[in-house]
Amino acid sequence: MCVLSLGVSMQAQAPQAPPKPGPEVRKLAYFVGNWKEAGEVKPGPMGPGGKFTSISKWDWMSGGFFLEAHIDMTSATGKSKSLGVMGYDPNTKMYTYNEFDSMGGAISAKGTVDGDTWNWTSDMMMDGKPMKTRVTIKEVSKTEYTFKLETSTDGNTWTTGMEATDTKVMPAAPAATPKKN
Repeated sequence: MCVLSLGVSMQAQAPQAPPKPGPEVRKLAYFVGNWKEAGEVKPGPMGPGGKFTSISKWDWMSGGFFLEAHIDMTSATGKSKSLGVMGYDPNTKMYTYNEFDSMGGAISAKGTVDGDTWNWTSDMMMDGKPMKTRVTIKEVSKTEYTFKLETSTDGNTWTTGMEATDTKVMPAAPAATPKKN
């Protein structure tokens, strides 16, 4: 009886297998890779407006639950760098996005996906005033998506603040190695 109890006790204390990402997390795989973005910021609360470009590299974090991005952007306000993290929160059944940039900015957004369209929302402060943002990402193909950011002070009237197209950059083919005779 004692041996049986010990066996049951040891089984109960056996380490569990690490959790596995669910199907919602796997949808994030679309963003993995290197992306070039070209777009325009509209004059307004986000600055003077003008063309911008960015290059981002998205990779899975260890464990496969989150993506992390390193983003380099050039715009009318200069060059900046950002770190982004995207994931899925099974408790709220919402996607999450957090970004921190080299100019002191921070963004925290919640999102959903319906087919090929991702919708993100956030509440933030701009120039000391509360501002709502929404971002719509539309997957055009496996290697291209459109991006539209809108802002609102009341949640009813929305103004386009930024629009862009992102194109996946394919890695260069490895150089051919000369054959030895």
